[in-house]
Amino acid sequence: MALMTMLFPKTLLLAGIVSTTAASAQEQRDERRVRGEHTIAAITGSAGTTVVDSLRDLSPELGHWIVDFAYGDVFSRPVLSLRTRELATISALTALGNAQSQLKVHIEGALNVGCTPEEIIEVIIQMAVYAGFPSALNGISAAREVFDRRGVKITATK
Repeated sequence: MALMTMLFPKTLLLAGIVSTTAASAQEQRDERRVRGEHTIAAITGSAGTTVVDSLRDLSPELGHWIVDFAYGDVFSRPVLSLRTRELATISALTALGNAQSQLKVHIEGALNVGCTPEEIIEVIIQMAVYAGFPSALNGISAAREVFDRRGVKITATK
């Protein structure tokens, strides 16, 4: 019993620390979520929210990870502008060659944050060198679809 009496106050103290730590962790998660929601809206408008919402019935955790990690932690970092991040994302998705839906969302996002259609096309062309012509052709096809849907006219360059 003496041992129990000695441990009980320490247990309460430890529980208080754990409780305080848990509250702090929850605040950090909440901040990431708010930052992520703000960033995804700035880039994708409603398209990003639509993707996250479409996951609610099968995998809401995946949607939370997209918002919290991809947009709350990575896209919202201050060193690179959203324009630069979107061009890098278009490069990576083009190089993958199998992410057409995501590529279209990020081409839309690039336009939303001020990238020009010409910059988007140049980044996709650059990927022909590193990812191959099929990937670049798929990227051009995705860009054409987005540009057509948005009424964006672009003149081919040499």
